[in-house]
Amino acid sequence: MQPRNMSMSGVVDLAAVKAAQEAKTKAEQARAEAARQGGGTGAVSPADLVIDVDEAGFERDVLQRSTEVPVVIDFWAEWCEPCKQLSPVLEQLAVEYNGRFLLAKIDVDANQMLMQQFGVQGIPAVFAVVAGQALPLFQGAAGKEQIRQTLDQLVQVAEERFGLTGLTVDPDADPGAAPQQPAAVPAGPYDALLEAAVRALDAGDFGGAVQAYKNVLNDDPGNSEAKLGLAQAELLHRVQDLDPARTRQDAADKPGDAQAQIAAADLDLVGGHVEDAFGRLIDTVRRTAGDDRDAVRLRLLELFEVVGAEDPRVAAARRALARALF
Repeated sequence: MQPRNMSMSGVVDLAAVKAAQEAKTKAEQARAEAARQGGGTGAVSPADLVIDVDEAGFERDVLQRSTEVPVVIDFWAEWCEPCKQLSPVLEQLAVEYNGRFLLAKIDVDANQMLMQQFGVQGIPAVFAVVAGQALPLFQGAAGKEQIRQTLDQLVQVAEERFGLTGLTVDPDADPGAAPQQPAAVPAGPYDALLEAAVRALDAGDFGGAVQAYKNVLNDDPGNSEAKLGLAQAELLHRVQDLDPARTRQDAADKPGDAQAQIAAADLDLVGGHVEDAFGRLIDTVRRTAGDDRDAVRLRLLELFEVVGAEDPRVAAARRALARALF
């Protein structure tokens, strides 16, 4: 499986956002079921927080484990002097964070395919995999406090967006002992409808996906997965028939036209230009008034839902919107 590049400071990947919400929902259900049965996911030894990974074990040791804990990957080589400075720091922090992330060490000389899949251009290089989604963290040697700040952001995103709270560490646990697997999650009452919506999205039937998500929300207005899916499906439905070149030209020619800017912002977001989309609409809020201004504000709030409230770009845009309004 080839990793996908979902950076915390890069583009928005709608498929990754959908996978994130699904992973969060399933993790919450699994924890609830484990608590109901009086069990848990078991505990690991501190020695198990740092593992060596190769191509044969990548699926098991990284992708599968990333559904329960963020996995930080340290790409290194024996001949790499900066690696020898960075790796001990990462290992110390893995123990210090006490299960909030798992450190996987990959020797690039022995695992060229993984190096290519992640697009590693030089080492040391540090990535993370969260709920099956890959994101770059940093390249080259870095100071301990800088690394700590990056890890703090990673574990926060993993918990808030993916529902991953990490591993339970027991100093008395036997190293290498396999942790108990979470209890199976029973099917929820709306799983069939949500799956139908996902199939419609994958097939490009965005109108059908919109209706399927609305059907869930009619019965369960607080369903977070349906809310997120509806916001995505409505966005994709809106841009489906747009001519990108004409839409962008209209926006350039009519900076004060609310509908022209709204359409261009939708294209910006689908294309991964999150800050451009937000900035365009905030600028339009400043230029417009009345119903036009309200329409722009409401569309901006919808785009916030697509990206996710915990994304730092959303927080910054909310502050900028408040300044533009007041």
